[in-house]
Amino acid sequence: MRAVVTVIGKDNVGILHKVSGICTEYNANVMEVTQSVLQDMFAMIMLVDISDISGDFSNMVDRMTALGKELGLSIHTMHEDIFNSMHSI
Repeated sequence: MRAVVTVIGKDNVGILHKVSGICTEYNANVMEVTQSVLQDMFAMIMLVDISDISGDFSNMVDRMTALGKELGLSIHTMHEDIFNSMHSI
């Protein structure tokens, strides 16, 4: 099982570190990351393996959302199946 994490907002030092730190806390393996900085705007998409996470996925989602609020970013974490359903015709 995999999850997709998207992060958008004003660029700042340590965003990738803090998001991946939450993945580490839950034993979620970061498989791929793409990120861009457009002037002062940060955008990142992260594909995370959640097959062996420790704890509940919804708790991880809540931690990511709380981090986003703390940093003034929009962080969305969703199961890959939901992401694929949202983006298929």
